[in-house]
Amino acid sequence: MHQLILNNFALHIALAPDEQERALSFFEFKKVDKRTWLLHPGEIDRYIYFVKRGSLRMFFADTNGDEHNIGFYPENWWVCDIVSFYKEKPSANAIQAMEDSEVYYTSLSQLENLFQANPKFERFFRILTQNGFELYERRITSHLYKSAEERYLDFRKRYPGLEKRIAQKHIASYLGITPAFLSMMRKENGL
Repeated sequence: MHQLILNNFALHIALAPDEQERALSFFEFKKVDKRTWLLHPGEIDRYIYFVKRGSLRMFFADTNGDEHNIGFYPENWWVCDIVSFYKEKPSANAIQAMEDSEVYYTSLSQLENLFQANPKFERFFRILTQNGFELYERRITSHLYKSAEERYLDFRKRYPGLEKRIAQKHIASYLGITPAFLSMMRKENGL
């Protein structure tokens, strides 16, 4: 039942079986229905989530109510509004389930307790944060110099198979284009 999250830990740290069980005790598990909000704008993000099944998205809604997807988080991905979570400040972003999902989650205080119980996890979450920052930085710069088609191909590489599971409007929002343009681009280029 817990193998996916344990395998995720093993990407960056080695844990003995007793350390694995102890680490899992710092996380809770829940099922989340499609369209469930895990974070509303203006709230403090109290949890960091690991997606066991399904997918989540983080997005920002502008003053016109238009949603701009910042990132997608399918199976084996972690998500939180990092500034809101670690600084305990209200978030401008939202987190929502795009599919029926299952997640492990923990609070900042429990995460701090985990760090004290097993300092290896400070390394794990440092690497996770560094990787997340790199991903975010690449996403910003790609919008500056890559074409919509190149951004779409990057999306497909980063999230293999996700385009078949989520609404086209979410992909278009992530790419910074309209759903109609995405449809036309895919058709014209045989994508």
